[in-house]
Amino acid sequence: MELIIGYTAAFCTTAAFIPQAYKVFKTKRTTDISLGMFLLMTFGVFLWMVYGFMLSAIPIVAANFLTLILAFYIFWMKLKLDVVSAKREV
Repeated sequence: MELIIGYTAAFCTTAAFIPQAYKVFKTKRTTDISLGMFLLMTFGVFLWMVYGFMLSAIPIVAANFLTLILAFYIFWMKLKLDVVSAKREV
């Protein structure tokens, strides 16, 4: 039962990042994403992954690793697109 709850929670938290990553991919816009909130959330995901390693909990590690991949993509696009739009405004 614990594994079912763990895998379900892992699926939900990872799946929560997919719509945002897809929207960024399709629209190439990140202006509506708060950098501070996003960095704090990504750091929290990283800490969950570390915690999962400490517990040897594969559902926690796997879900947060996948979420970090999505988060780094969104973060990279935010930096890239914000720099491009800042250069256009100058």
